[in-house]
Amino acid sequence: MNYKPELKAIRQHLRTHGTPAEATLWKILKNKQFDGWRWRRQYSIDNIIIDFYCPKAKLGIELDGNHHFEAGGLIADEIKTEILHKLGIRIIHIENKTLWNTPDFVLEVIRQELNSTKAD
Repeated sequence: MNYKPELKAIRQHLRTHGTPAEATLWKILKNKQFDGWRWRRQYSIDNIIIDFYCPKAKLGIELDGNHHFEAGGLIADEIKTEILHKLGIRIIHIENKTLWNTPDFVLEVIRQELNSTKAD
């Protein structure tokens, strides 16, 4: 279900041409640096690619730039999130500007979601 060979080129492109916000958050999440949790970048589940995914916690993070707030982007995000929820995956949507303006707040939100996984 998770690995779709036909999405490999897209995932690779997204990794090498990511946004500055994605690069910033990845520096924090990679190599189990963030509270020991392992994260994947541009990870595919079914036909959906998630910016960041923690398999153990079944938690995804989507960084939302301007195009996410246009009509088509909002609808696509809702559909994507609904499909992932049906698969038991929680998604956190974080606006790029929130990451830039309040990075400590963003990290605390992620930490709280991870900690709620431990309680489950």
